[in-house]
Amino acid sequence: MKKEFVVIGLGRFGGSIVRELVRLGADVLAIDSSAERVDEYAKIATQSVIADTTDEEVIKSLGIRNFEHVIVAIGENIQASILTTLILKELGVEQITVKAHNDYHAKVLKKIGADHVVHPERDMGIRIANNIMSNNVLDYLELSDEHSIMEIRANDRIAGFSLIDLDIRAKYGINIVGIKRGETIVISPAADDKILLGDILLVIGADVDINRFVKKAMS
Repeated sequence: MKKEFVVIGLGRFGGSIVRELVRLGADVLAIDSSAERVDEYAKIATQSVIADTTDEEVIKSLGIRNFEHVIVAIGENIQASILTTLILKELGVEQITVKAHNDYHAKVLKKIGADHVVHPERDMGIRIANNIMSNNVLDYLELSDEHSIMEIRANDRIAGFSLIDLDIRAKYGINIVGIKRGETIVISPAADDKILLGDILLVIGADVDINRFVKKAMS
């Protein structure tokens, strides 16, 4: 069966989620209070609806509680975001992902039961900053406020050495959980596995430790 999602809020963030979910083969109910935005996604989403999701009766009438995952991507209206999330939680929606505008908003969302809280603008800013600070950092995924997974391209400073030679875990407190080499991915590489020039290392750990590794071992 196709996976079914609801996306509430069809701004730049919500709209991009709708497009990608549909591309991946999911059924998507797209909702916004703006008729113009709903019209824009009428031919993209499985169904698009103009609705005020701060009204519990409206949410009930749309049968949203029957969907497995709802993404609340409401724009600048923090109150509407919080009220919508609260109603969805009270109706027993299984998974709720909500876009947060700031840390205070995120704290409120977590307190009222949002399953996942995302900071798209902040996360993108952090990713761009990491990428431009080092030519070797290819991508960045925040796990918490202080821990991340980074994709780091191996340069000539570490190429030719095995993981045990580099002793990265002992020196920096981080772990290499995978090595991407062309089309191949080595998961949980062995201590005697050698790193080749151009390998992409999947590194997990505290941000401060990963950054220390990039600066000291690879610069």
